Amino acid sequence: MEYRFLGRSGLKVSALSFGSWVTFGEQVDTDLAYNQMKTAYDAGVNFFDNAEAYENGKSETIMGEVIQKAGWKRSDMVLSTKIFWGGEGPNDQGLSFKHIKEGTEAALQRMQTDYVDLIFCHRPDIHTPIEETVWAMNQVINEGKALYWGTSEWSADQIRKAYDFAKENHLRPPLMEQPEYNMFRRDKVEKEFSALYEDIGLGTTIWSPLASGLLTGKYNDGIPEGSRLDLEKYSWLRKQLLETEEGKEKLRKVEKLAKVSDDLGVPMPQLALIWCLKNPNVSTVITGASNVKQVEQNMKAIELVDKVDDAAMEKIEEILDNKPKTDIDWRRN
Repeated sequence: MEYRFLGRSGLKVSALSFGSWVTFGEQVDTDLAYNQMKTAYDAGVNFFDNAEAYENGKSETIMGEVIQKAGWKRSDMVLSTKIFWGGEGPNDQGLSFKHIKEGTEAALQRMQTDYVDLIFCHRPDIHTPIEETVWAMNQVINEGKALYWGTSEWSADQIRKAYDFAKENHLRPPLMEQPEYNMFRRDKVEKEFSALYEDIGLGTTIWSPLASGLLTGKYNDGIPEGSRLDLEKYSWLRKQLLETEEGKEKLRKVEKLAKVSDDLGVPMPQLALIWCLKNPNVSTVITGASNVKQVEQNMKAIELVDKVDDAAMEKIEEILDNKPKTDIDWRRN
């Protein structure tokens, strides 16, 4: 396993990590979760991602049970949670000081741990001043309930505002962002955040590297039974990916990418993961799985990185034809 620094910090995270979104509590029970996490852990994964919103907290409960059962050394693990959607009460959602404090404490109880290494603001909260959220996250860290804080699906402007306020008031600034990033979702990571990597040392823990399974190639001939798009609660995603013209165009590109995959001898899922790993501004790629075999396959991507050379990356770029445009240089000289 390769380990990368998380942004401008001394913390190292495994280049491939494991997340519980969608699967834990929905498709995966505690016994299967144990086998999945152990497979990832044995492959060198040290970062395990979670959130209070995942299956209304059940995902955190399962992960906590697995960690207790496995008996892993806490200092060998990097655990996360994300705060925003904690329940139905008037103060159970958002990024108020109250919900951040109470949501964090509830997440720690479910995960059976004294602290998480990373805590994320799961989405921006237009109803709470960013200043209040920064103060709250700083307090959570001061209380030893988290070590670093960051954001998920925030804009570059929102991250910079939080960072500047924190620095001006001698508070802990956000360190990392968790954005969606894959061959079909590139603008935020490759363009919008480009200045933040150098300016504030932003790290990224990217999610959906396989574009909800689209980049595995398994949907090229329909929807496999038991897959994510086969679940009723994700009918919206099924329509978005497979029943729109944009989705159909992506499928056509996946079919072309499959040819590159075959030529390289690198299976499509690993190729998609490797493509993300090739970006030096990606600290870790969060993988997910509904069975142990998928975890094993995902972990093998690390062994195949060198097979995807510059020439292969150029072929992929030609097929995708979606590289974010750089700012225009209007100078003539």
